Amino acid sequence: MKSIKIDFPSITENIRIVESFIDNAKEKYQLTDEVYGNIMVAVTESVNNAIQHGNKNVMDKSVYLSLIFTEGSIQFEIEDEGEGFDYETLPDPTAPENIDKPGGRGIFLMKHLSDEVAFEDEGKRVILTFYLN
Repeated sequence: MKSIKIDFPSITENIRIVESFIDNAKEKYQLTDEVYGNIMVAVTESVNNAIQHGNKNVMDKSVYLSLIFTEGSIQFEIEDEGEGFDYETLPDPTAPENIDKPGGRGIFLMKHLSDEVAFEDEGKRVILTFYLN
């Protein structure tokens, strides 16, 4: 098992750091284009949520991102310093009444692009798992 951790202030521009982090993981662990694409979208969505909804764009609050690589999977943990949220009662973004709303698709995308999604610490930590075989 290999692990890499970074953290950065809650500034939307720091998504570039996350993209670079994922690019490095693609090279280091020789990820397929499909897995890489799924990771890029799911992890950047999660980090965006951490910055905007978790930390409410407060620059003094950090987002923590870690990668855990094992033989059969790669896992990303995204954690913020916010108050958490009720991830059990999110509206369905595919429901007719929500289809035209501009937001609300981040977690939906994470669930569809990741093999496993887990929420911990009252929603302040999201764990995205991608199988490699």
